[in-house]
Amino acid sequence: MRFFLYTGLLLFVAVLQAKDQRPNIVFLLSDDQAVRTMGCYGAPGVQTPNLDRLGADGMIFDAHYDTTAICMASRANVMTGMFEYKTGCNFDHGAMLRTRWAQSYPMLLRKAGYKTGFAGKFGFVVADKPATKGKLPELDFDQWGGGPGQTSYATARNASMRAYAEKWPHSTLSYGAFAQDFIREMATGAKGDAPFCLSISFKAPHHPVQPDPKFDKIYAGKKFPKPENYGRDAGKHFSKQSTMGRQYERFASWNYDKDYDGVMAKYHQQIYAIDVAVGMIRDALNAHGVADNTVIIYTSDNGFLCGSHGYGSKVLPYEEASHVPLLMFDPRHPNSGKRLRCASLTGNVDFAPTMLELAGLPVPKNMDGRSLVKLYNNPKAETHQSLPLINVWGPKAAHSFAVVTKDWKYIYWPYAEGKLKAADELYHLTQDRSELHNVISDSDAKEALKAMRQTYDTAVTQWKKETVPYHGYSKYGIIFDRKIKWPAKRKAFLGDRKK
Repeated sequence: MRFFLYTGLLLFVAVLQAKDQRPNIVFLLSDDQAVRTMGCYGAPGVQTPNLDRLGADGMIFDAHYDTTAICMASRANVMTGMFEYKTGCNFDHGAMLRTRWAQSYPMLLRKAGYKTGFAGKFGFVVADKPATKGKLPELDFDQWGGGPGQTSYATARNASMRAYAEKWPHSTLSYGAFAQDFIREMATGAKGDAPFCLSISFKAPHHPVQPDPKFDKIYAGKKFPKPENYGRDAGKHFSKQSTMGRQYERFASWNYDKDYDGVMAKYHQQIYAIDVAVGMIRDALNAHGVADNTVIIYTSDNGFLCGSHGYGSKVLPYEEASHVPLLMFDPRHPNSGKRLRCASLTGNVDFAPTMLELAGLPVPKNMDGRSLVKLYNNPKAETHQSLPLINVWGPKAAHSFAVVTKDWKYIYWPYAEGKLKAADELYHLTQDRSELHNVISDSDAKEALKAMRQTYDTAVTQWKKETVPYHGYSKYGIIFDRKIKWPAKRKAFLGDRKK
């Protein structure tokens, strides 16, 4: 009996030691941040010293995409590692069901012994049944600083963050302060023996434009060079369907046409505050002795068009809206500090599998993402050959489905009501990252078009097989099938509405 007790004690101690060695994870998510906003991504004249340092310390990913480029759905992608048609979660569709939420990275990590914290814009709610109202899962975290809807830039208006309002009246830095407190408590309190996963979702630089006045001088009078695809002339080759949503009119209503420098100064000022908050978080990790065992991931829930092609906002499958920054730093890894970049295709569905692998946990088979650990080990390796880019939000005419590879992008616009005809576009990204040339009719691109259409068709087939049967997602298996003519899919798209 004594032998078995001793053996059991050794096993228990071994489990605790192994548990203690698991890394902490800090996941940082900005809102509406384009790639061309950071020094480490070649943005001229911007000040992002802490983010640039994070990229230099870790790895920068150059082909990272949000598989749905809008807040609610993208955040569901991030949490679950699944494409939108499997989360069933987006504006105009519905909440995430609790059965899906139970398989998210915060839930799985907490179940495995991680202490979890969340602050910022959560982005969606969790419901028990389809088509019912849900609520924020604040009780599913050990510490909560999250808020409903879009939250507010005024810290005092965010109920869970009011304790920070006096010292940090603007929400961006309040989230940095929340992170500092969480890290201190996890490192020094009774919970210090457990690893932690902290998720911070900044509201910035999302509209309404309300930068922290503390940083008004950072970009005062600054001139911002326009990208080569700036303006309406650079979007004339886009499908007519892409002009049907609010993205088109916001080129003018958000003043990209009349006051580009002024608009971009405030946009970058909001990102500068995020950079300061990132510095606060890294300082706390160092101060409390946990930096050497904490993996940091930084990205955005979607990009921003910022006047490219004569569009504003996001949602569309074009580069500025769907291609976003991604930085990852694992201080334990020999590849860190080598200023490495990864050109392999990655997506927002990859974060949940990454965190689970870092924690030594199995990745559920239902997840569409692939762990980034393989790429951190070898930045020349590949995980995805292609990824879908989904938009089933907003005006039906602007709904689209696309597939992107490391080298190419194919976009299909199914809407063909009235004077519109179904359209598709093809871009050779390695030669034309600015998407200035739709090569759909070019003879030199014939083989690429054939291959990309096959990739697209396979993605539609996957949608049909794996979509949730609720919240209106099943019909898109028909709508996005490019082999089905408009009359046959019209009712699925428009119901009984007449021409």
